[in-house]
Amino acid sequence: MAEALPPREAMEFDVVIVGGGPAGLSAAIRLKQINPEISVCLVEKAGEIGGHILSGAVIEPRALNELIPDWQEKGAPLITAAGEDGFYYMTEKRSFKLPTPPQMHNHGNYIVSLGDVVRWLGQQAEALGVEIYPGFAATELLEEDGRIAGIATGDMGVGKDGNPTDNFQRGMELRAHYTLFAEGCRGSLSKQLMARFNLREGKDPQTYGIGIKELWEVPAANHRPGLIEHALGWPLDSSTYGGSFLYHFGANLVAYGFVVGLDYTNPWLSPFDEMQRFKTHPHMRKHFEGGRRVSYGARALVEGGLQSLPKLSFPGGLLLGDAAGFLNVPKIKGTHTAMKSGMLAAEALAEALAGDKPAEVTGYATRAAQSWLWGELSNVRNVRPAFAKYGRWGGFAYAALDTVLLRGKAPWTMRHPHPDNETLQDADKAPRINYPKPDGVLTFDRLSSVFISNTNHEENQPPHLHLADPSKAIAVNWERYRSPETRYCPAQVYEIVGAEEGAPRLQINAQNCVHCKTCDIKDPTQNINWVPPEGGGGPSYPGGM
Repeated sequence: MAEALPPREAMEFDVVIVGGGPAGLSAAIRLKQINPEISVCLVEKAGEIGGHILSGAVIEPRALNELIPDWQEKGAPLITAAGEDGFYYMTEKRSFKLPTPPQMHNHGNYIVSLGDVVRWLGQQAEALGVEIYPGFAATELLEEDGRIAGIATGDMGVGKDGNPTDNFQRGMELRAHYTLFAEGCRGSLSKQLMARFNLREGKDPQTYGIGIKELWEVPAANHRPGLIEHALGWPLDSSTYGGSFLYHFGANLVAYGFVVGLDYTNPWLSPFDEMQRFKTHPHMRKHFEGGRRVSYGARALVEGGLQSLPKLSFPGGLLLGDAAGFLNVPKIKGTHTAMKSGMLAAEALAEALAGDKPAEVTGYATRAAQSWLWGELSNVRNVRPAFAKYGRWGGFAYAALDTVLLRGKAPWTMRHPHPDNETLQDADKAPRINYPKPDGVLTFDRLSSVFISNTNHEENQPPHLHLADPSKAIAVNWERYRSPETRYCPAQVYEIVGAEEGAPRLQINAQNCVHCKTCDIKDPTQNINWVPPEGGGGPSYPGGM
């Protein structure tokens, strides 16, 4: 800051939770269930609880049954029961129905808006006495004597020049005996914690995917509530991990999404454009005919599984949910695992808080290792690395061997050999991909998509996308890879201007950012650092997403 700032006010709690998703809210609820006297504060960077939540989503209610057994009586928005499962292999013009893998059977599950489920969980937490503060981004770790002592929220009303504006409001210090980090995939503070306390030592690199989603409203005649379809194959090549999901639910709603593993190698690949052209497949087009697109979003997914989990505890706090990496990739589900991790963390914390003085929580990892959560991840630990090693068909064959014949009990564990940012080929060695132009009816461009994500950032604020070395944007990304950030970003945040005149430069349109974190993950030299913008900024996903 160019000007001296007043000191921050501070509030003290037993527990502070960063992130109002399934993991953070489940931890808050469980803490209050165990001991209503525990003071719990939860902060969420979205303007409302659920505002940044994006998922398919099909929920397995196992964790919810444990957390709130009477959730149906309490009106939880799990309404559309999973019905028919379909699993398809696609060529450019045809579809072939395959046997549904055991991990993808959805009998007993529900197709939901995860945002709506999270909003309902927030209501349950508040009813128990949890203090919830949406619109406040946790931007700074507070550390004392080598121990995390809470977080600070970001200042509001700071101008691009770093000086306070007329709307300036100082951030708060939220201090606690323990701080839980449930920021979701690639959380900015979680990333700092892993480096500060060396939580990744001895662990495989994490690997990720990008999930891009649209919500459609379709004619009632075309709607099949409970229908679930997943597909792989075209338009991705056989060495690129990914596929689609499509769910019919609610009031004539269809959730459609496309996932691409971020270990892909071709710098010309655009996950957004792959997602758009997949809708033109004859099998897919029929789901959208006569409908209208009502919302759009994108989010990185954590895919590394058990061998990529960091150490879960550190002095003064714990990592929960996708901030740690509890997604079950073959099952394509992470809500129930995130919730269970939050519950286990709460149980360990409540035990620690009952002691004489705060100490590092050791019981969380033990509880996790002894729970169904660990067993579930262990049984599928080899599936994602098998696809990376053997490609589509080799990975599919290995997955069948490992999960069906060996039932996840293989006496070996396959490794993730490298992080996703190290996989790109040079642009001149990779085949160009020509994507069709959008028609504005079935397929769309990035900017019209960002518009219906309700993304908004205060324009006069410091940029939240930082380049550690601005020169690398051209010297490395442009010269070697022809700026892959202009293609892997699903929101047209990154543009190269001036290339026609022989003077290319990178333009960052931070106001478009939908907070997917893909740039933070895939940038070849890890030169892009995503940090939270002013609280309340970003997308605002409506009910249904």
